Amino acid sequence: MHGELQELGRAVKQAQYRQHRALDSALSAVGTTLAQWDALRAISRSPGASARELAAATFQTEQAFGALVGRLTAQGVVERRPGHGRRIEHHLTPAGERLLAVGHKVADEVLAVCFSALPDADRAVLRALLQRLTTEPAA
Repeated sequence: MHGELQELGRAVKQAQYRQHRALDSALSAVGTTLAQWDALRAISRSPGASARELAAATFQTEQAFGALVGRLTAQGVVERRPGHGRRIEHHLTPAGERLLAVGHKVADEVLAVCFSALPDADRAVLRALLQRLTTEPAA
């Protein structure tokens, strides 16, 4: 039994790795990386969020997210503003909004290719199964 579960785990990781490589390559052609674009998406979904919140949303440590957002700020696509107390809020600049929009277009194209082997019904089943795995508590 453990061999089958390990194969399943490896297949999920392999699909994710392939998708990430394709996304990173295509996003680099428009001047960003997958990690940067993911950070822009997280900030867009939660304007004013703290680095701690955004690090969790992007599956990074606070230190890694801090370094990443430092680069994005230097590029002029993210702005940090003082919040309540010591809180620093993160917002997209107009240039960040434009880069995010370009990234969405690129991601849609790449993901269409990545999932092209699955008909719509299979993609819906896969999405539902993965959502169940990530929303139900682990045993």
